[in-house]
Amino acid sequence: MKSFKDLVQLRRSHRKFTDEPVDAEHVRLIMRAALMAPTSKSGRTWQFFVVDDRSVLERLADAKSMGSQFLKGAPLAIVVAGDGSINDCWIEDCSIAAISMQYQAEELGLGSCWIQMRGRGLTDGTSAQTVIQGILGLPENISVLCVIALGHPADERKPQNEDRLKWENVRIVSSE
Repeated sequence: MKSFKDLVQLRRSHRKFTDEPVDAEHVRLIMRAALMAPTSKSGRTWQFFVVDDRSVLERLADAKSMGSQFLKGAPLAIVVAGDGSINDCWIEDCSIAAISMQYQAEELGLGSCWIQMRGRGLTDGTSAQTVIQGILGLPENISVLCVIALGHPADERKPQNEDRLKWENVRIVSSE
């Protein structure tokens, strides 16, 4: 197991994957990480849709005009959604769960990439939300935040460069 310090530095977005399927136990551990993520008032109003069907992955990749076509080459995706009618913090809750899944995937040696769907869509004005609702049969109260593409990385990414950290964006407010 990597230290969290190393895990944070090593986690990079991967958009190229091998054809090797993701092991069922790894999927379970990734979902466990999502289900353990903190939520506002312990509401746990998120929902996760694990997709490994190639035709569904291809349709999800076409849910927005740009930035999602690489999903067609991923062996697995997790659609992260929430119910805003129950909790107005659904975006934050889903975001925390999504990054928890990505760190767990990295620890397991898998690659991942967040594909933003909320607020995105097709050039004809159709929202990604509408497209994904149609693909997955989601009720209207369930809003999609993102899709996490997962798989065995087919590319190699260098760790985050410590020299490029923007420490100037950190302000310390102290009583001293």
